Amino acid sequence: MSNDLSPKERMAIERVHMPELPADERSKNFEEVNQGLSPDQAVAEAQRCLQCKSRNCVAGCPVGVSIPEFIDALASDDMPRAAQVLRGDNALPAVCGRVCPQETQCEALCVRGKKGDAVAIGYLERYVADWAMQHPDELITEDAPKPTGKSVAVVGCGPAGLTAAGELARQGHKVTIFEALHDTGGVLRYGIPEFRLPKEIIDREVAVLSRMGVAIECNVIIGKTLTIPQLRSEFDAVFIANGAGLPTMLNIMGENLKGVYAANEFLTRVNLMEAGRRADSSTPILQRDEVAVIGGGNTAMDCVRTARRLGAKRAMIVYRRSETEMPARVEEIKHAKEEGVEFIMLTAPVAIVATEDGWVSALRCQKMELGPADDSGRRRPQAIEGSEFDLPAGIVINAVGTSANPLLTATAPDLTLNKWGNIVTNDEGETSIPGVFAGGDIVRGGATVILAMGDGKRAAAAIDKYLKG
Repeated sequence: MSNDLSPKERMAIERVHMPELPADERSKNFEEVNQGLSPDQAVAEAQRCLQCKSRNCVAGCPVGVSIPEFIDALASDDMPRAAQVLRGDNALPAVCGRVCPQETQCEALCVRGKKGDAVAIGYLERYVADWAMQHPDELITEDAPKPTGKSVAVVGCGPAGLTAAGELARQGHKVTIFEALHDTGGVLRYGIPEFRLPKEIIDREVAVLSRMGVAIECNVIIGKTLTIPQLRSEFDAVFIANGAGLPTMLNIMGENLKGVYAANEFLTRVNLMEAGRRADSSTPILQRDEVAVIGGGNTAMDCVRTARRLGAKRAMIVYRRSETEMPARVEEIKHAKEEGVEFIMLTAPVAIVATEDGWVSALRCQKMELGPADDSGRRRPQAIEGSEFDLPAGIVINAVGTSANPLLTATAPDLTLNKWGNIVTNDEGETSIPGVFAGGDIVRGGATVILAMGDGKRAAAAIDKYLKG
């Protein structure tokens, strides 16, 4: 197929709309909401790309995907080349195409976005990645790398760990991932609902790494089963990417009542253990008509949309700022509203109210107003005196954030930590222990999948350099 359209012809093509499951249908099941582009839609969207010389989109991508090149191949309907370019830069393209916030990164810098809609880079990345999974026999094969004889231990099978493992395996190093849970994917599996990221996609992405020779050992808790000093003595280098899984507490009365969940516990029970989704599930989960989720990020959206699917008649987001300041993706907010989620803005929790037998009965709230901007650039919420009210709720979910779990770092006293308990690294990801590197949420605090992947890719390059002396 020809891709020799003039700039004027490209500018005349309107941005594609992602096909979606109807809201009234999807709010009752865990099927993927976004259905993916058709071949004609994907090629037409790819032809909107102006192939500009500035390549701003690449600069906006934390893993440096060669965006113009894979889109050019797609626009010409050369799918094997598009897949080769994309997979050469990104170890998890089918994941990124679904959960990466392209609208604030690559698409935010797209030249076309200055006078209209940016190229739908995320949709195209998903399309090419899915095509590659469905057509393995048509992919361009690459020669296996020559083994270096060097070994690397990766702690954590989440986005940072998987990315680093893939990059290091491409260089010929022997890589072993140690995962604390009983299955792969880390936060991709336990933290992101299947209606956004199906488990099958994670399984297929991990299978690609396994075929590259990456070994994965589950049920190994670094800090309990093994320690960092032990790994350092057995491997030539170590990359720590165990995430930040300790909930940030609300520090309000009633936080320990029956019916209060931390977001990661709630999502892990449902996503990883299928609580509430199958009649024969052995993992319990409370189900109530009224569920209040505290927070305004993507995790809060995942929790409230999951609660809706578990049968909540009134699933509510309680957020202390306005919708403009919400860190959640615009698409996730849109989907939540369509699915019947109620947004209670400029409202902060002050206590959780109990029944006589110790169960949650309501979330006591206070209305807020926005004052001057704080260090994050967002306007600081300020309490309005005398505005307290009780919001009926049978379940309250704390989705305000996470922090570093000290389980691993407590057994590695030579690791330098910051005041929040996160591991301190240099610009290349190396820690205070020679040969030990770190990246993702254990370094950054809670962040996005793609930023963790960027850390993994950057650290892998540094580890490769370290191993080669």
